[in-house]
Amino acid sequence: MLTVKALLLNIAGVKQPMIKVCILTSVHPPFDTRIFHKEAKSLAKAGYDVSLIAQHDKDEIVDVIRIVPVPKPKNRLERMTKTVWTVYRKALKINADIYHFHDPELMPIGLLLKRHGKRVIYDVHEDAPRQNLSKSYIPAAFRKPISLMIEALEAFSSRRFDGVVTATPFINRRFLELGANAVNVNNYPLASELYNAEDHWKNKEKAVCYVGGIVRIRGAFEMVEAIGRTKYRLLLAGNIELDIEKGLKQMSGWHQIEALGFVDRDGGRATIGRSMAGLVVLHPTINYIDALPVKMFEYMSAGIPVVASNFPLWKEIIEGAECGICVDPLNSEEIAKAIQFIVEHPVEAEQMGKNGRMAVEERYNWGIEEKKLLGFYSIFT
Repeated sequence: MLTVKALLLNIAGVKQPMIKVCILTSVHPPFDTRIFHKEAKSLAKAGYDVSLIAQHDKDEIVDVIRIVPVPKPKNRLERMTKTVWTVYRKALKINADIYHFHDPELMPIGLLLKRHGKRVIYDVHEDAPRQNLSKSYIPAAFRKPISLMIEALEAFSSRRFDGVVTATPFINRRFLELGANAVNVNNYPLASELYNAEDHWKNKEKAVCYVGGIVRIRGAFEMVEAIGRTKYRLLLAGNIELDIEKGLKQMSGWHQIEALGFVDRDGGRATIGRSMAGLVVLHPTINYIDALPVKMFEYMSAGIPVVASNFPLWKEIIEGAECGICVDPLNSEEIAKAIQFIVEHPVEAEQMGKNGRMAVEERYNWGIEEKKLLGFYSIFT
């Protein structure tokens, strides 16, 4: 997207240098869907010179985006200290016009970059203060103080950054109330990535799927117990949290599980393509109730029904589009009944899938969000 200044210079035949954007993450992998496949590619396509600093094993150029590697840390403490500092040093060497970072632990780095006169954007994926209240690896006594510390740092920093990009309207409202220059860019799917028009419903297996990290708070035990109440199978595509793996495998429903382990984007597409529904039965924690889980929209984009937690926001989307069934995520019997209905009523299930696909094409897709991101960037260039 060209600014008025850029447009006038183009008309006058004056060639402008490309605006350099440096994207920073100390937490996410380099080819994270939101960071790389959506935002970085959209910026590069719009004519920005894009570099991405992330944990990686080599310096390379992928789809005209330069990947600048930092070593993988040995543990979380090393990541939050040594890795963060390495990201900062490499960011300075790039000498970009705009720095766009994606992790709360990089807020101090953003403030340092501001002291160097750089434009800085903070991309907020989660409601970090509330998220930390439910992190199992943080001792319970420390969760509230850490949450308050993050909230204070976000309040201080966000007004000093040039912009804040948020992944949900709920998070966006919080930053607007803090006085930040905030825009909401929902993490909706790439409309064409997971959809295959040649996937005929008659070829579907009598199975449902869950694609993502398999952890307690995302309904791991409820999903396994629910599938055990049916005659069907559950395809689990993702890494299983170590401290729950043994417990899951001891459940009676585990023999109906096909555990695929971590899968890449192609593997995720194939798993969804085999399935008659996608599960997203996250627990009713404060961090999830107002979230917009990308997996829900990816199932919709692929044309399969969704079995999802009955949070008001999610019910509004799913029941409004008539694309799935909302259940109490803590009630495995309700989840089981939803699975049974979908598998045993293929005509209705196929229509739900079509409805979800239509909703993505019309409203819940990255093409719409991309315009918001580029429009936001245009005010800085």
